[in-house]
Amino acid sequence: MTMHIVSAEFASAVSNLDQLPPPVGFEVAFAGRSNVGKSSLINRLVNRKKLVRTSSTPGCTRAINFFHVVTRESAFEFVDLPGYGYARRSKEERRSWGPLIEGFLEQRTNLQAVVVIVDVRRGVEPEDAQLLEFLKHLGRRALLVATKIDKLPSSQRKTHVLKIQRASGVPAIGFSAVSGEGSDALWAKLMPRAV
Repeated sequence: MTMHIVSAEFASAVSNLDQLPPPVGFEVAFAGRSNVGKSSLINRLVNRKKLVRTSSTPGCTRAINFFHVVTRESAFEFVDLPGYGYARRSKEERRSWGPLIEGFLEQRTNLQAVVVIVDVRRGVEPEDAQLLEFLKHLGRRALLVATKIDKLPSSQRKTHVLKIQRASGVPAIGFSAVSGEGSDALWAKLMPRAV
């Protein structure tokens, strides 16, 4: 499935729940540890190199960032949630993200799916498992994406993704922001008609 992106642009950033824009249409949120390649994944999906800022220093996303995406078929929002699990941020700062992320996931009425991103080489770590359990508790649809599969020999990729899928109990998609492998499979799950 080739996705034709008409436009993709930054819409807003919020650091408090009371700043959230009114829910308008279809939203997909992206969550994961600070070093799993979340920004690179979003950029690859929308065919933009610098829409979402990437950094060599993990943990740079400190707010909820909204991006308006228009395809030939529809328009919707991608929502980039702050990365979790990065120890070099202050405990106070990391604690402040918790209520922000949890409140967004609990309250957002037009949130159709949450893409939980893990590094294929590390698998599902405790914080990822907690997030998946929280989403299940909320009745939210979770999509699990294992990034950086280009770091593995092609003969090992499927095995690693299946192992992650079995460990989490959630269907997983292997993804490479470098080659684009997995983009079509992920888009097929993200489209409104697939929800």
